[in-house]
Amino acid sequence: MERLQNFIDGGWRASSANDALKVLNPASATVLAEVPLSPATDVNAAVEVAERAFIEWRRTPVVDRIQPLFRLKTLLEQHREELALSITNECGKTLVESRAEILRAVENVETACAMPVLIQGTNCEDIARGIDEHMIRQPLGVVAAIVPFNFPGMIAFWFFPYAVAAGNCFLLKPSERVPITSQKLFELIQAAGFPPGVMQLVNGGRDAVNAILDHPGIKAVSFVGSTPTAKYIYSRAAANGKRAQCQGGAKNPVVVMPDADMEMTTRILADSAFGCAGQRCLAASVAVTVGSARSTFTDQIAAAAKSRKTGYGALPDVDMGPVISAESKARIEGLIAKGEQAGARVVVDGRGKKVEGYEDGYFVLPTVLDDVPPDSETARTEIFGPVLSLIHAQTIEEAIALVNGRSYGNMACIFTTDGANARRFRYEVQAGNVGINVGVAAPMSTFPFSGWGDSFFGDLHAQAHHAVEFFTQTKVVVERWPKEWSRKF
Repeated sequence: MERLQNFIDGGWRASSANDALKVLNPASATVLAEVPLSPATDVNAAVEVAERAFIEWRRTPVVDRIQPLFRLKTLLEQHREELALSITNECGKTLVESRAEILRAVENVETACAMPVLIQGTNCEDIARGIDEHMIRQPLGVVAAIVPFNFPGMIAFWFFPYAVAAGNCFLLKPSERVPITSQKLFELIQAAGFPPGVMQLVNGGRDAVNAILDHPGIKAVSFVGSTPTAKYIYSRAAANGKRAQCQGGAKNPVVVMPDADMEMTTRILADSAFGCAGQRCLAASVAVTVGSARSTFTDQIAAAAKSRKTGYGALPDVDMGPVISAESKARIEGLIAKGEQAGARVVVDGRGKKVEGYEDGYFVLPTVLDDVPPDSETARTEIFGPVLSLIHAQTIEEAIALVNGRSYGNMACIFTTDGANARRFRYEVQAGNVGINVGVAAPMSTFPFSGWGDSFFGDLHAQAHHAVEFFTQTKVVVERWPKEWSRKF
């Protein structure tokens, strides 16, 4: 069995860990590799190397710092199929979804390559008589990201291209559930020609996370995961004087108005709710139907759920893969049961199903719950599985109140052909990412990935100019050059 390694000082190193976890293919439960649970000493070694590398890297001209990113973009495109299959095998999503994930990673590399423009400061001549003032941006030092299982090929790219282009050195701690894709990505990062110590990878679990949060040499931490963990990461990082941007969980509501194009709405929402087996922070999880939209949408989304083929994601005719683990499967099915106990009607039941040829896989088929009580645990808890809850309202005012009456604020969408209602929704809804006739309001790399409420802890989000601001610190220079100091020639 292959035991994965850490990437430190430009090369691969065996972890000093005694403990390791098996990495499983969730479609078959077969073992793919073994990942070490690196101790704090491994993190410390990586940070020590990065601190030394930072001295020279920050002095490297920004136009030179982006050259390895240009090469990495080409390598990602050349190895897209290999990376996509790796994502499918360890994460479970379909190849179509995995390919799209790599494209989003490439987009962030492209955006970060504009760093010579993005990092520019400001200045003002004669802010006072004979005095000029300038604001410049400088890198922080060593920064780190702790990333989740659901997008092993993309989420690291929300952070590291911007961090290194801005002059920082970067440490990645991938999810111990899906570490193989990160190994492949770092092989490409190595080939792209980053100087030793600029890019580092340390595998591990809680001990590695705490070492990152406590190490005084790490100046900023980025995180994506559940809300309880995001709160923990944010509070511990802040207590240690670090910057932190922590993306938490979500419970994304979608309002369906009576005038919506139902065929389009159903198709888009089925992809949103059941795509990636519902394991994405922008998956639609609650549909609020308004007025007469109720009966039509309920029938159509039930039919769409029943028609989706679930199985091993590398097969060409599969629409949805498994959830990540046996524990996730049990948790999701338990929340479906709690919804039923609270009074919801199970319109389409995906529990307890087997997939032919993959009987040991962690499959939960698409599930639709109707008449879910708005205050029930199922309606308010992030299920993170292919489950769509239906709630009904009589007016758009009632629907917006339901949307805003939750602690999460990652995404909210509306489907309508009425521009006035669309604008009202956009204006009033309490969410950082808003979709109008869009089921997954995922910002492009040139926009920040917003999130409100319990979906985000911090000030500056991932991607684009927010990432540039997060990974740099401003320095204001006020200067005077009296004429009498001028040299005489």
